[in-house]
Order: sequence, then C-alpha cells, then structure tokens
Amino acid sequence: MTTNAIRPNAAALSVLAGMFTLGLTDNFVPYISERGSLWQFHMVRSVMGIALLMMVVAVGFGTLRPKRFAAVAGRSFFQAGAMLIYFGCLSVLPIGVVVAGLFTAPLFTVLITVIFQGRTVGRVRWTAVALGFAGALMVIRPDPSALDPVAFLPIFAGLLYAIGAVATRAWCADETTLTLTAGFFAMLGVFGALGVLLLDGTGAPDSHAGFVLRSWGPLDGPMLFWFAVQAVGSLIGIGLIFRGYLLGDASYVAVFEYALLVFASFWAWVLWGQTVPLLGLLGMVLIAGAGAIIAFRSSAPMPIRGIEADP
Repeated sequence: MTTNAIRPNAAALSVLAGMFTLGLTDNFVPYISERGSLWQFHMVRSVMGIALLMMVVAVGFGTLRPKRFAAVAGRSFFQAGAMLIYFGCLSVLPIGVVVAGLFTAPLFTVLITVIFQGRTVGRVRWTAVALGFAGALMVIRPDPSALDPVAFLPIFAGLLYAIGAVATRAWCADETTLTLTAGFFAMLGVFGALGVLLLDGTGAPDSHAGFVLRSWGPLDGPMLFWFAVQAVGSLIGIGLIFRGYLLGDASYVAVFEYALLVFASFWAWVLWGQTVPLLGLLGMVLIAGAGAIIAFRSSAPMPIRGIEADP
C-alpha cells in the first residue's frame, strides 16, 4: 500500500461498521443457544462460511489453498479454540464480560513475545498490561467466597487468540487473507463435528444452559436462519475490518476495534436488557486504554476478530 492510498477516516468508519455488525450478530447467539448445540452451530456455520468463500474464489478473488498447510492448521487451531470458548460463554455469561475477556488478547501477546521470542518491552507497555488485567478483573468481579471458573474462560479465550496472532506472524506471513479465513472456519467445523460425534447430549439441561452439552439440536427453518445470519454477519464484519486495515495504518486502525465493547454491550441492553455495572464499565475502559497503548507502541498491532491484512 502506498502512502497516497491511506485514508484514515474511511479506515475508521470501515472498522466501526465491522464491529457494529459483529456486536449485533453476536447478540443473536441466545436465539441459537436456547435450543441448539454449540458444536452443531460451529459445524453448520463453518460449512456455510466456507461455501461463501468458495463462491468468492469462483468469481476470481484469491485462493483458499494454503502454502504451508501445517502452519495454517496450527494457527487455526488456536484462533478457532478461542472462538469456540467465546461463543460457548455467550450462552452463560453477559456478552460484555465475554468480549472484555477476549480483548485481553493484546496483553497476552506482549507477554508471549517477551517470554518466548525474547523481545524487549518498555515500561509503558508493561504498565498497559498491568492496567488491562486489572480491568479484566473489574469486569468479571471474581468472588473469592464463590469462585466460578467459568468467569475466567473468556480470558483464556484471549490467551488462545493471542497465541494464534503470534503464530499468524511467525508461521503464516505469506498466506492470503482468504486462506487464513478458510482455515479458521474449517478448524471450527472440525471442532464442531468432533463435539457432535463425541457427545450424546444425555442429561443436557434445557434452554441456554445446555448449549455446550448438547450434541445436536433441531435443524428447522428458524435455526438455519440464525446460523446463516451468523455466517454472513461474521464474513461481512471480518471483511469490513480487513478493508479498514487496507485503508489505514495498523496502529491507528487497531484502536477502533475496541468499539466492539460498546456495540456488543449496547445491543445486549437493547435486545436482552443486560446492563454493565459501573465497575465493569471502568474495567472495559482500562482494557480498551491498555490495548490502545499497546497498539500505538507496537509495530504490528493485533486485530481482534479480524484477519491481518496481507503484507
């Protein structure tokens, strides 16, 4: 990309539109989790997503074939694992808590690059990491007298996403966006198929609590509709984010991804009446601020829910 091609305002609007789309579609998961299965959801949605990507390739845009299959598969394993936990948590936790946990990924990226890649990080970014994790604790508000490990799962999803992001740069720098997107959906489809095959669903609770424990749910018209909304919404959202990274400087664009915290919480309030307490809002501000600092101080900030633009 040349300097003349950089359009910061258009880039910001594109990313904001992508986050608006993802914040809305993620709030539709309760329509699926009430009767469906997490594993069925990912298997069916992945088939739909890959079919759409194949249509894109069929009209002459790019290729789905990886240059290094093992590298793409390894990267996809961690990214898909993060999204598996993310969507599973949406059935039992407020979406603001889940999104905030996922957005700890840039904080883990700093730790991973220091511990495993030997890079040096200044005091500013170490301070941002500390503030970000403090913000995460403020959002989940763990109660020592009744500690629920499920509340920490979104943060574990953030760790997996960070590993996948580091792997993207270390293993998949020469892969195309379509290839990485297809690998991501394919791995989620594999996870979904394994869950469908290995779980019998016996004794799964009714309604949202049984989302993760069911092997299969009704595949009727309404369920297929919500699966399709998720598949199309994810591709549109990711596409808009990718366009934003093509139009603007990565360190500038990455900051706008934190709008997902606002959009997801807003739609959760509109659709489900979920509210975020003041302490949780302050925690989200700390997480977003920490991520923004890391983005501005890093040469290659990490997109959340998006795909890194081709070099």
